[in-house]
Amino acid sequence: MSEPMFVDLSESKPTEIESLCMKCGENGTTRILLSKIPHFREIIIMAFECPHCGFRNNELQSAGTFNERGHIITLAIESKQQDLNRQLVKSDYCSAKFEELDLEIPANNRRGLLTTVEGLINNAIEDLAAAQPVRKATDEAVYNRIEEIIATLKTYTEGEKFTLQLDDPSGNSYVENKCLPNDDPQIKLRWYTRTPEQQAFLGLQTENQQTPAEQALQYAGTASEMVNEKTGIPEIISFPANCSSCGAPCATNMHVMEIPHFKEVVIMATNCEHCGYKSNEVKAGGAISEKGKRITFKMTDPEDLSRDILKSETCGLRIPEINLELTPGTLGGRFTTVEGLLRQVHTELRERASFIEGDSGTESSKKTWTQFLDRLTLVADGKLMPVTLIIDDPLSNSYLQNLYAPDPDPEMTIEEYERDWETNEGLGLNDMKLENYQEDAQQRDEPETA
Repeated sequence: MSEPMFVDLSESKPTEIESLCMKCGENGTTRILLSKIPHFREIIIMAFECPHCGFRNNELQSAGTFNERGHIITLAIESKQQDLNRQLVKSDYCSAKFEELDLEIPANNRRGLLTTVEGLINNAIEDLAAAQPVRKATDEAVYNRIEEIIATLKTYTEGEKFTLQLDDPSGNSYVENKCLPNDDPQIKLRWYTRTPEQQAFLGLQTENQQTPAEQALQYAGTASEMVNEKTGIPEIISFPANCSSCGAPCATNMHVMEIPHFKEVVIMATNCEHCGYKSNEVKAGGAISEKGKRITFKMTDPEDLSRDILKSETCGLRIPEINLELTPGTLGGRFTTVEGLLRQVHTELRERASFIEGDSGTESSKKTWTQFLDRLTLVADGKLMPVTLIIDDPLSNSYLQNLYAPDPDPEMTIEEYERDWETNEGLGLNDMKLENYQEDAQQRDEPETA
């Protein structure tokens, strides 16, 4: 039986390879370890040491798959002791930026890193200081400017407040959340769709290769449909796309279904035959609702866990009894049961809590986190009742099955509310104009008269 390629850190032995030392020209030893750590999946750890000159170097590379989308993590540093000790994972494709300084550490600089915020700052200081003697001799103005930047970075390590931004198109960088299971108010996470240039940078497609949207437009006439013989309505529409994991061409199936007493939803599923990657997503159809909707459901019986639930990508979810709170965007769109959603939440939170469960976590934080996950499991098993499930969707695109429909459910309260300006801004609604937009376009196209 062959040995597994990726092994646990506690059970693994590194592979040693003789390699050239780039500092003295003698032969040194490179140790390579293929392993798994919870928040970085499969990784490759490489460490080089030269016995002749004492030079050492280490490198961390991701050997796992890319996320479906890229993300930007913005961390506000406010406390020296707590925030500088936050652990972070910076993947090979991640760039780091100190916003106040407008200083950016480009991707592939030092390759992948598993370090702390303070360690990242010290690495930046070390890199900038390396060529200072040369700059002083060739361009004193640049030398003085770099010295100012280094001095500012040193104040960051002494407690000066600043903002750190990680931009990773692969979606595989992480910053430790000190407030788990709740959201960390100092961390803002924004997901985005990769551009063709970023796809090429990740090696998922060449720069001149067509995007999935362009392929869909070109081959729109070849889209296959499965039509219901009785109604004549297409049941499943298949259109070409590219796998977000390996970049190979694959098919995405789309189905429009009607949820009773709610609205139409669009279910999309992708299955890549090349790498086996699978994904599914649910989006609400129809127009944007004028008001948001908040559903409060009192779960008193284990049977309530079998109710259907549609959680849109703009929906937030809370269970106050166990201090569970999910921000909009977590888990994306899901059409499942209440039990299925809670178990998906458990899996997602468990994967994100690697910093707490690892060696860096304190005993108190580990105990609190374990108790929280245990209580979440009890709710999903129907052993912790009653609890309150609160679904808050500013676009009213989420749904919870009413077993008494069309009559109201005695355990369910549905409230509609007006969205505030900030919510509309986050959803991109403030910039939308649905009336007289053609006149505005004509005015912009008309040449200005003197």
